[in-house]
Amino acid sequence: MNFLSPFQYGFMQEALLVGALVGATCAVLSCFLVLKGWALMGDAISHAVLPGVVGAYMLGLPLAVGAFASGLFCAAATGWIKSNTRIKEDTVMGIVFTGLFAFGLVLFTKVETEAHLNHILFGNILGIERADMIQTIVASVLTLAIILIWRKDLLLFCFDAAHARAIGLNTTLLYYLLLALLAATIVASLQAVGIILVVAMLVTPGCTARLLTDRFDHMLMIAAGSSVFASCLGVYVSFFINGATGACIVLVQSTLFVLAFVFGPRHGLIARASLKTGTDSSPRSTVV
Repeated sequence: MNFLSPFQYGFMQEALLVGALVGATCAVLSCFLVLKGWALMGDAISHAVLPGVVGAYMLGLPLAVGAFASGLFCAAATGWIKSNTRIKEDTVMGIVFTGLFAFGLVLFTKVETEAHLNHILFGNILGIERADMIQTIVASVLTLAIILIWRKDLLLFCFDAAHARAIGLNTTLLYYLLLALLAATIVASLQAVGIILVVAMLVTPGCTARLLTDRFDHMLMIAAGSSVFASCLGVYVSFFINGATGACIVLVQSTLFVLAFVFGPRHGLIARASLKTGTDSSPRSTVV
């Protein structure tokens, strides 16, 4: 078996490039979502883009346009319903995204489509077309650039929104900016892992890094590094086992999380068990 053979194929080189870029983008945003407690929001928007994708296909529009519009609609609807009812945000998200996802599935089953619409559900990074690859690269680079520019404001908003409001930051703008970045990242990730698995890429890297450090800058680097590694290794392994590439990427990320959960230097199971010796409470940590 030639372990270097995957690198001889152009489609594998492109898949590794796209996987690494998507992994880094999802990982960076993942840190903010974990800090904010918005894991379910990523799940909601990723599923809510389906009716927008099918609608865009029916109208002859770019699929990314429909996905982005549908994702923003889900986010805006969630915020509006939350502010006008007594229902909590996580419950509203569950209602909105399941309704939109169900509507998208009805459209999906009723519309005569080409096979590539199935890739929106499950991803097709090994068969990504050049136009989709350019779209993914542009969306990922723009998202990373905006996060870099607004990083400090977004960090304060996610860590303590009340304090951010008190010092004069426009928290409403930051709220919708974060939602827009989330929608853009999901659109960039659709071709790589699909709607079903993108939520794992938006949550797992940040959770893994959270177990390994208390510094947010370090958290960003660890999350990005682990996600890029998982993306590249997942693509590489899927070549040899002929498995679903998106699923392989997520499985590697999940394995890294389990390793951090067990062997983390401060917050892993083993470390926490040793720290409990002679004390009644576990150490507390704060991301700064």
